[in-house]
Amino acid sequence: MTIRLTVAQALVRFLAAQHTERDGERRRLIGATWGIFGHGNVAGIGQALVEYADVMPYHQGRNEQAMVHAAVGYARQSNRLSTHAVTTSIGPGATNLVTGAALATINHLPVLLLPGDIFATRPADPVLQQLEVPYAGDVSVNDCLRPVSKYFDRVHRPEALIPAALQAMRVLTDPVDTGAVTLALPQDVQAEAYDWPEEFFTERTWAVRRPGADPAELAEAVRAVRRARRPLLIAGGGVHHSRAEDALAEFAQTTGIPVASTQAGKGSLPYDHPQDVGGIGHTGTATADALARDADLVIGVGTRYTDFTTASGTLFAGDGVRFLNLNIAPFDGHKLSGIPLVADARTGLEELTERLSMHGHRVDESYVSSYTEDKTRWEQRVDTAYAADDPGVRPTQTQVLGALDAVVDGTDIVINAAGSLPGDLHKLWRARSVDQYHLEYGYSCMGYEIPAAIGVKLAAPERPVWALVGDGTYLMMPTEIVTAVQEGIAIKILLVQNHGYASIGGLSEAVGGERFGTAYRFRADDGSYSAAPLPVDLAANAASLGIRVLRAKTVADLRSALTEARAADTPTCVYVETETADTVSGAPPAQAWWDVPVAETATRPSAVKAREEYDRHVATRRRHL
Repeated sequence: MTIRLTVAQALVRFLAAQHTERDGERRRLIGATWGIFGHGNVAGIGQALVEYADVMPYHQGRNEQAMVHAAVGYARQSNRLSTHAVTTSIGPGATNLVTGAALATINHLPVLLLPGDIFATRPADPVLQQLEVPYAGDVSVNDCLRPVSKYFDRVHRPEALIPAALQAMRVLTDPVDTGAVTLALPQDVQAEAYDWPEEFFTERTWAVRRPGADPAELAEAVRAVRRARRPLLIAGGGVHHSRAEDALAEFAQTTGIPVASTQAGKGSLPYDHPQDVGGIGHTGTATADALARDADLVIGVGTRYTDFTTASGTLFAGDGVRFLNLNIAPFDGHKLSGIPLVADARTGLEELTERLSMHGHRVDESYVSSYTEDKTRWEQRVDTAYAADDPGVRPTQTQVLGALDAVVDGTDIVINAAGSLPGDLHKLWRARSVDQYHLEYGYSCMGYEIPAAIGVKLAAPERPVWALVGDGTYLMMPTEIVTAVQEGIAIKILLVQNHGYASIGGLSEAVGGERFGTAYRFRADDGSYSAAPLPVDLAANAASLGIRVLRAKTVADLRSALTEARAADTPTCVYVETETADTVSGAPPAQAWWDVPVAETATRPSAVKAREEYDRHVATRRRHL
């Protein structure tokens, strides 16, 4: 039997019938579709979404990149078992997807992209918004999405949708290969009818696998752990993706091995767990980084070992240090010439714990006592950074975090991605639950926070969801405030005004760039941006988009506003202008280096001094072979 439908109608109906299952939990794979319509998709996917509105929910976005961010936030909060689709027109609507696709793929988070494409039949050539490529007639702007997609196909014929759609679902549900998946849909093909086999629309359940470890690799891993005297475990995002937090807690408690975390892995253990030692690397804690420098075995679980984690190859300095890499992806399992343990994070940790328990293995209690004392000292530094002795003054950024810390509990979710906040959060934030800390630091994309908060709130409507946004990030993409207001999605935005790119300003100063081009100020007589701050009222701007705004001038105001915002059942923004950190309390400085090359030759003293410091750090870098 067959059913006659357009390609777009068939795709929407197919997507509505796809499910995932892991550990007995069955979920719909494509929970909804985001869309902005133009001539490239309005008569195809747009009409199909009207046709099947009863089975495919629709969300109206304002910016194509932001729609992808919202879908990614939803997917992460859904443990990668469910995601959203995103449809756009051809041309700029499609190319606006590229940044969001890169973010999804780098962070191993599934999202389905459905950009319109130029005519397959080419009745007119070129059509509106078509990129003409003289040497290739089959190229469109959608080819920009190929390098940032884990799977890409262009559906030139109706019957080609069947294998393309099935391959797309396979990749979206693959814990190793998942990321952005793109099905480019020529606008004429979308509207073309075809006789589809009924079997195409039957419900399918895609099992998300949990592979165990190879016995030989597991035995070698056990031997490595038992030989180690100063082991350190690094929890990456794979711990969360696998929902391996309980298995990690059991491993840490059984062995006494301390657990540091990457940005993506923070919260794998609650901050007050005895073995949790905080963030690792350039934005990490002194406790974790000191352990990393002396470790003889580094156990990476679900981490990609980015340069922030390894301090650009300078952090792991112990003589003979080895790496044991528990990762579901063989590519990551072999990094740093490590011992690979290719397995699902939860399964692998459970197997390791069982084997080590058989031997009664536990690190020496003097090692536990040492890092416990260091952790206590670090928590005192956090208290100092959070403290505000005078509630009547303008807060520093760390005091803003302290005020928020005092308001939230384990049900709150805190979202951030870029600027100076990720460093402060990684060092200082006290994660109370496994999914409270939502940092997108694989791509560190300005503009992620507000749309991602919408996606997270859609996935967890009962939870308070906070988007922490600096002024630079806000000006990049405030558009989805309108979406939150339209849909009544009660996100909370904490908007911090510090008049410029604070993070890059500090980095610029450190590498001899003298904060050039990083302040939001008028030009001075010497041509630099160093005069008065710009009279931009971001609170008024946010209010003009329909959101309720609470202004806070002092620490006391901020505490009151945050409490009021948390209780609100409508979208609410708390706006605060911060004091510079060097005038009151601020975050502790970086505890490890990060490689940003400095000019090898320069005449300005700041650059010359910065190069001397750079050469000193570079000399400590090592390759682990």
